[in-house]
Amino acid sequence: MNFSLTEEQDAVRKMVRSFVDKEILPYIQEWDAQGHFERSVMTRMADLDLMGVCIPEEYGGTGMDYNTLAIVCDELERGDTAFRTAVSVHTGLNSMTLLQWGNEEQKQKYLVPQAKGEKIGAFGLTEPNAGSDVAAMQTTAVKDGDAYILNGQKTWISLCDVADHFLVFAYTDKSQKHKGISCFIVEREFVGFSSKAIKGKLGIRAGNTGEIFFDNVRIPAANLLGEEGEGFKIAMSALDNGRFTVAAGACGLIQACLEESLKYCHERSTFGKEIGKHQLVQQMIAKMVSGLETSRLLVYRVGWLKNQGKRNTRETSLAKWHACDAAFEAACDAVQIHGAYGYSNEYPVERFMRNAKAPVIYEGTREVHTVMQAEYALDYRQDKVLRKMLPAWPFSEETVEI
Repeated sequence: MNFSLTEEQDAVRKMVRSFVDKEILPYIQEWDAQGHFERSVMTRMADLDLMGVCIPEEYGGTGMDYNTLAIVCDELERGDTAFRTAVSVHTGLNSMTLLQWGNEEQKQKYLVPQAKGEKIGAFGLTEPNAGSDVAAMQTTAVKDGDAYILNGQKTWISLCDVADHFLVFAYTDKSQKHKGISCFIVEREFVGFSSKAIKGKLGIRAGNTGEIFFDNVRIPAANLLGEEGEGFKIAMSALDNGRFTVAAGACGLIQACLEESLKYCHERSTFGKEIGKHQLVQQMIAKMVSGLETSRLLVYRVGWLKNQGKRNTRETSLAKWHACDAAFEAACDAVQIHGAYGYSNEYPVERFMRNAKAPVIYEGTREVHTVMQAEYALDYRQDKVLRKMLPAWPFSEETVEI
């Protein structure tokens, strides 16, 4: 086991940290207060080749390993959850899914410009009445000659007003339940597509989140991802990638909570000494350190499994559950350490606490992951090799279909 970062990974970490310090932290309080998503940040991330960091060079990416993506998400969330979310959705949920399940034509048309950051990708699974219960979705896609007619809506879609391409899941045969769900690549410019942002969110206010609607949207049959009825498997494998990036981002939030708390502990004095000298404050600091170190180890183990080309649903679930819970606890403790000031936006910890709640809910609630881990332990759940697996790293010529 080697727990050290490579020179390349360390260089990426330093680059993204510098980017966050210069391009996000000076402005994030204003963006958050205004509920403004700063689209230019994604453009600048594309200039740094961060939009396709773990996509093979043959498909427009930089060809780095999967843990480098984790490092990028970790550092971005230290700035704000909104921008880690953008990379999670664009790269983790969409681009990596195209890499795993797409045919060569789809990869050239959609993956290449996304990996270069020329186009933005998003992911549409959740519906108003279908969250954890995916089979409850109402969106349908009916075959009509050389196309499918898509009707329905999705909600809580990150980058809803920004993305160019969406992976959308719909029933092609509702009588088959999970086995009747299929996945489609939908372009914003398709007639009948529309979107609307959700306002009044508790946190991640600097992110663009909302609903997307399909009114008789005609989807070319060539935009079917995978095979008919394979959508549920595609969605679950996509969530393995998305949850990985969410867990990595949670590490960055814990890091931010720790940095702000350490700084405040040295600045603030009570009863004649720095508050960091008080043992109950030290207890909260120690919990942050423990949560950060254990979460990163779980995340990097998942990245190692991905590099090996192995299934990692169980390990990803554990990393996502543990890291997101640890991040929420760290944010609450950071507010507590700051006392009354922590309840004001004079310090960033109140934003951390608001942002930390959503990841405990999305991409598998805490309760869903609890049940999953128990079922794995009880041997009620086993993972099988999928028809198409995410390519192992280092990427080889076999990654590109001939």
